[in-house]
Amino acid sequence: MKHKIELPKIDELNFPLIYKHLGNFIKSEVLKAGVNRVVLGLSGGIDSAASCFLAASALGKDNVTALIMPYESSSKSSMEDALKVVNTLGIKYYVLDISKQINEYFKDKTEVSGNVVAAGDDIALKLRKGNKMARERMSILYDYSYKLNSLVLGTSNKSELLLGYGTLYGDMASALNPIGDIYKTQIYQLAEHLGIPKTIINKPPSADLWEGQSDESELGFTYKTADDIMYLLIDKMYKPEVVISLGFEENTVNKIYERIKKSQYKRRMPLIAKVSERTINIDFRYLRDWA
Repeated sequence: MKHKIELPKIDELNFPLIYKHLGNFIKSEVLKAGVNRVVLGLSGGIDSAASCFLAASALGKDNVTALIMPYESSSKSSMEDALKVVNTLGIKYYVLDISKQINEYFKDKTEVSGNVVAAGDDIALKLRKGNKMARERMSILYDYSYKLNSLVLGTSNKSELLLGYGTLYGDMASALNPIGDIYKTQIYQLAEHLGIPKTIINKPPSADLWEGQSDESELGFTYKTADDIMYLLIDKMYKPEVVISLGFEENTVNKIYERIKKSQYKRRMPLIAKVSERTINIDFRYLRDWA
């Protein structure tokens, strides 16, 4: 049996140091922007809970606001878990139901890929609605960002970003993201250290787009498998054939590698055609703090 190299655990990466680093990151980046507050969408899932706990620790509970934005098909447990987070931390929050605007937009949109289908019966329509919900929530977050003079805090983990498992300009958007370099399986370990409620840690990962929806069933592999493979592909820069030689299933490795490549556009700034001497994101891209 060939040995499989696994993703390091949070403890192996020195959790106290990571915790301190993430807190300093949130505080310094927020202050650089000339504000001292953040606002984030709280779904009831583990990722947004982790970002929220980190922000409350770094900035203080009075400087963190959570928006809970359910849709009519959102599970009751998601709302309950989101409320557990805000009540545990003692932070301000708003509940904003997005059902009305989403339903109004899709009221007459039953045509998908040129074929007329019953509304809600086609997976493509479900995914379109999921993307629309994600962008509606982010639109609201940026409105509240202005209203509350706050920065939007990101809640996408490294696994989702690499796999492209998120909505461009939806849940993938933010002003700063403290967990974007932490794999999903490491988020669970981080959550244990942060004291996040067990009901959030123990439930299956889901974007809660429709009843019974599951991240891992939709992806076709577990986060544990994906994270171990992506750790080797990305962090260790191994070629796919080398990862396969270590004992990982060939089809899974190739599937994950293709997803990473095909979703590259989601991780880039908008492309700008170069016509001048200094082009934004091409020549003019210094890591400079203007504050």
